[in-house]
Amino acid sequence: MSTSALQKAKGFKKSRTGTYLSMGTTAFGAVAVTKQIKKARAEHDTLKLVDAVVSAAAIVTGLAILYRELKRLGDDDVLLG
Repeated sequence: MSTSALQKAKGFKKSRTGTYLSMGTTAFGAVAVTKQIKKARAEHDTLKLVDAVVSAAAIVTGLAILYRELKRLGDDDVLLG
């Protein structure tokens, strides 16, 4: 991968589109955690349930950070005001 392509990829991560993509990917992980919670409850497995709850907390935190980044990107946009 060339240096310019690498710089472009790094810039995409900090773009609005990249942030939305990251949020979608993170939210998709929530589906897996929901299944994990349901399975742990059905099996009455407390340790798996705790693991799933910690994973859910990580997803919520990740989405909050991405939302904050999205708002920051919006504040930097002259057209959004």
